[in-house]
Order: sequence, then structure tokens, then C-alpha cells
Amino acid sequence: MSEPDVNPVSAQPVEFPAPSVSVPSDHQPQGLVVQIVGAVALVHLMNDLIQAVLPAIFPMLKDTYHLTFGQIGWVALVYQFTASLLQPWVGLYTDKRPLPYLLPLGMVATLIGIVLLAMASSYTGLLLSAAVVGIGSAAFHPEASRVARMASGGRFGTAQSAFQVGGNTGSAIGPLFASAIILPFGQTAVGWLVFVAIAAIWVLFFVTRWRLQHAPRLVAAGAAATTSPYSQATVIRALSVIAVLMFAKFIYIGAFTNYFTFYLIERFDLTARESQFYLFCFLAAVAAGTFAGGPVGDRIGRKAVIWISFLGVAPFALMLPHANLFWTAVLAITIGLIMSSAFAALVVYAQEIIPGRVGMVSGMMFGLMFGIGGIGAAGLGNLADVYGIVWVYQICAFLPLLGLFTALLPSRRR
Repeated sequence: MSEPDVNPVSAQPVEFPAPSVSVPSDHQPQGLVVQIVGAVALVHLMNDLIQAVLPAIFPMLKDTYHLTFGQIGWVALVYQFTASLLQPWVGLYTDKRPLPYLLPLGMVATLIGIVLLAMASSYTGLLLSAAVVGIGSAAFHPEASRVARMASGGRFGTAQSAFQVGGNTGSAIGPLFASAIILPFGQTAVGWLVFVAIAAIWVLFFVTRWRLQHAPRLVAAGAAATTSPYSQATVIRALSVIAVLMFAKFIYIGAFTNYFTFYLIERFDLTARESQFYLFCFLAAVAAGTFAGGPVGDRIGRKAVIWISFLGVAPFALMLPHANLFWTAVLAITIGLIMSSAFAALVVYAQEIIPGRVGMVSGMMFGLMFGIGGIGAAGLGNLADVYGIVWVYQICAFLPLLGLFTALLPSRRR
């Protein structure tokens, strides 16, 4: 591979039209606003706790409605595909025309989805509730990521990592909530999540007031640079590589979030409630890895974190399908810890490749996450119906090796 198009000065830079109103992506006039980053991280926890309940109750829904693995995969696909289709468009629109109150309104959509899920009495009702929750997620993620960057004070990786770890923590708590409250009492117990959504809406009104007070000053402090330091060919190549890495990361992680409980039940004869504990351990490791990845990326560089995340996890992924229950737990925790460290680095890397489009890039990245996860969930479910869930884990173990494509990313110090 020749070096010229990796060099930022080797070709004409790519210019992106400046948004009419935009939050500067690279010029922050104040330090890290801990209260705001903490607030959006807290709501991300609440939001993803709600979302994590859906796959956590898949075993219950499978038995209640006599569903196949393929049908379970379609429920996951409807939710994740709805979110993935809308998120980039939400981000692109709000780059041009900010909608500060979209955050609480998106959580209202999630609340409606919760009610529909609690009241669903058919497979069609499950699909509808999954779609509505997906709409709420599409409104939340790009705008909340934008607010985290606004409040970062230039520590983009740290702020993005803190924001994302809130979501990972919620994803880890979700299975415990499902095991303790929903599985013993049935589908209608999903309604208890309404109170979580109401609390999230209240916090988001506080965040929105801060944004309305500070956004004009942030915009005036320096209109964000909208010229990429890279040639068009380099930008396209970098985004293509990021898409491949997201594919590998979220299909593999999706194999755990959607089917790890089924794998443990089939392979080790655990009960549904027992399997939730192991899923929690994996998701807690994902949260810890995400939290560590952002600050490390700020210090040693995004590309280095991406290398470590993928190739570092490969040997553990290949060992997992052949391990006993104890070592399966140890390997799952190790995999979650290492592989999750790359997400903040990937998001911030993409934001730096396309400056001035924080909302669009955030929406694209979270959209890829949900879209790939949804397609992967449906595909893996159908494969599990044909070949068995253990075979699926044996094949997915090779996905981290796609991290070799990291070599094609242009190098940046941060």
C-alpha cells in the first residue's frame, strides 16, 4: 500500500459544507463538564437497561409464544434495524437544525415502547413494541453523543467513553433486572420500566436546559473546522475499514448479548435464571472495557487501542467454544473487557476523519452498531436453527481476526 494518500498533506483536503448551526467539534472553550457528561451517561444507562431487557427475556418469550430462534432473531432485527436506519438521518438533520428537546421526546417514545411490550399478546405485538423502542433509541444516541462531546472540554475519548460506559452498564444491569423482576412475574412486569423511563426524561430536561444556555457560546467560540486533513480516497478507505471493524465487533458481541444464555443452557444445562448471571458478568466486563478504552485512546492513540481490541481478543475467542463452564465464564469476561475497549476510539476516530458532522457521524456509528447487531441477530438465529448454537459460537470465534484491516487506517496521534 503506497503511503501518499495516508499522508494528510499528500492530496487536496476534503471539505464538508458547514452546518447552519453547529457545535464545534475540535474547539472546546471550557474543561470537562462532569455534571453533564455524567448526566448523559446516567440516562444512557437507563436507556440501555430498558433495551437490554428485551434480549434478556427472549427465553421467556420463546416459550410463551412458541417461537423459533429465527423468529427471536427477527424481533432483535426489527428493534435494531429501526434504530440503525433512523440514527444517521437524525444526526444529519440536527447537524443543520438543532432540536434540543429531541432527547426527552425520544425517551417518551421508549416509554411508549415499554408499555406496548408489557401489553403485547401476539408476535406482531412484540415486533411493534420492538420497533417503537428502536425509534426512541434512534432519537437518543446521536444527540446524547453530541452533548457529551460538547461537554468534553477537548477530552473527546474520555467523554465518549464515559457516555458509552453508561450504556454498557445499563446493558449489564438489564439481565439482572429481567431475572429478578420480569422472569418470576411474567411479561406484564416489564411495565416497571416505565418508572426508569420517567426518571430518564426528567434528567434529560436538565441536560436540555444546560444545552440551551451554553450552545450559543460554544458555537461562537469557534465554528468547527469542516475541512478534513485527509484526501477523499483516504476518508473513504478509513470509513470502509471502520465499517468492517464494526461488523466484526458487533456481530461477535451480538452473539453474546442475544444468544449467550441459550449457549449456556444448551451446552451446560443451566436454567434461564442461572444463565442471566453469566450474561451479566460478560456485559459488566464490556462496560469496564469501554470505560478504560476512551482515556487510553486519548493517551496512546485511537489506532493503537483498535489494534489491541481486536487482535488481543482473538486467541480467547478461539478457545471459548472448547472450554468448560468455569473457563467459559473467564474467557467471556476477558473477551468483553478487551473487545469493548475500541468503541470510543472508533467513534472519535470517525468524528475526526469527518469534522463538523458530529451528529451525522455519531448517528452513523450507533446506526451501524444497531444495524449490524440486528442483521447479525437474525442471521445467527437462523444459523442456530439449522446448525445449532454451539456451531454458531465456533464460527463467530474467527471474527476478531478481521481486526487485521486496522492496518489500512491512516495514523493519527489522537
